[in-house]
Amino acid sequence: MKKIVLVVGHNETSQGATNVASGTSEFEFNSKLADQIEYLLRDTNVQCEIVYRNSYAELPKEVNKLEPDFIVSLHCNAYDTNVSGTSVLYYHSSKLGKAMAEVLQEHLLFALGLNNRGVKPKHSEDRGGFLLRYTQAPCVIAEPFFIDNDEDLEVATARSHRLAEAYTGAIKDISQVLS
Repeated sequence: MKKIVLVVGHNETSQGATNVASGTSEFEFNSKLADQIEYLLRDTNVQCEIVYRNSYAELPKEVNKLEPDFIVSLHCNAYDTNVSGTSVLYYHSSKLGKAMAEVLQEHLLFALGLNNRGVKPKHSEDRGGFLLRYTQAPCVIAEPFFIDNDEDLEVATARSHRLAEAYTGAIKDISQVLS
């Protein structure tokens, strides 16, 4: 059995990007999504643990204590309300991270049908790079849509079950690669 840690990006006091029209925050959307993914993984060969961050500086230590086989951090992108699409970030020197990002990207694209913004290598000084660098297990950061883009959020909300299934399918595929 493999163990995954799902990191819910942001927290109650710092909820990340928000869609102005709906008021939906990145933290709110991904908290519900994490619960759906955990539920869908319940009868599989993958043990799922959800982590809500207390502080960004301590997050890698919190995750490492759980000794996961791999990590997926749930986020949503935001820019200027006009950009759309799906991307997954990985640590630039992690071959496993890149392979995980490619698997997850394929599943997310199929579920949402948004623009393919690709898998993107990150360094420790890049946004998100701290988590990617300082976790001991391979880690990716998923940015399946732009939450500040009304159309992207509408697609993600309408297809939220498909999105949860996409994460679940990717997680099961990744667990096989790591066997």
